[in-house]
Amino acid sequence: MQRQNESQIREFLLLGFSDYPNLQILLFVVFLFIYLFTITGNLAILTLMCIDSRLHKPMYFFLSNLALLDICLASCTLPKIMAISVMDNKAISFLGCMTQLYLIMSFTGTEFYLLTAMAYDRYVAICNPLRYSIIMNKRVCALLSASSWVAGFLDVLPHSLSISYSSFCGHNKINHLFCDFQAMLKLSCSDASTIKLLMVTLNLSLVLGCFSLILTSYFHIISSILKIQSVEGRRKAFSTCSSHLTVVVIYSGAVLFVYMRPLSMEIRPQDKLLGALYNAVIPMLNPIIYSLRNKDVKDALMKTTRRK
Repeated sequence: MQRQNESQIREFLLLGFSDYPNLQILLFVVFLFIYLFTITGNLAILTLMCIDSRLHKPMYFFLSNLALLDICLASCTLPKIMAISVMDNKAISFLGCMTQLYLIMSFTGTEFYLLTAMAYDRYVAICNPLRYSIIMNKRVCALLSASSWVAGFLDVLPHSLSISYSSFCGHNKINHLFCDFQAMLKLSCSDASTIKLLMVTLNLSLVLGCFSLILTSYFHIISSILKIQSVEGRRKAFSTCSSHLTVVVIYSGAVLFVYMRPLSMEIRPQDKLLGALYNAVIPMLNPIIYSLRNKDVKDALMKTTRRK
């Protein structure tokens, strides 16, 4: 079936913001800045985790996984977005498009699982501090991290394979910045009802399942924090969760708005911007959020800077 598809369509055209030709250079500069900042910031986080022994804790182990994931997610989309902004050739091969689509959805799912694992880590740290080092040992952390990556890559296989085996009948203009699932679904001339049902079911299960676990963790966390007598103790306990909670709210809001809107809606410029938000801007913001709101990371950064 895939060979048949490739005989019908060998490549897709990513339209991006082609309706605004005067903005192409500006868009290239903006996305280049975002990409360089994302790579630099997340590599700095990874480097700090490796060289500073104070950051060899479960919380920062998960943060290093998140930093690696953000580098992968940004690298999956931004180089191609920059290329179509300044080049006349906006083509992407059929295989390249399907690979990009699969990786985007896999990294998005993995991020939700990692954020859920981080919520559990904060729950144990605040609600069961005396047994924290026993419960969150190296084996448990490695298992939670590996499970997040594996689950993220397996969850999206059904609808990724479904769209790759669809027939596109010569329609190859994708009205988006990258190979977006909903934009591609509009090009298919096959019966897409099963794929739509599969996508909505799996996405709802992923987002609502992870979000429910995160909310449950924070319900217990907030209950424990409120029982702390001193104001300083409550402030210190909550500060260890504020960065994670900020990322959860921003990321969940963006993804829910993009993927839970009706499939019948046309792709609008603001939809493309929202797609860029969770694929490019949020991976750039994560190092800022965690470094500015985390004392250990700030201290490690200052220590490393002084050495240099």
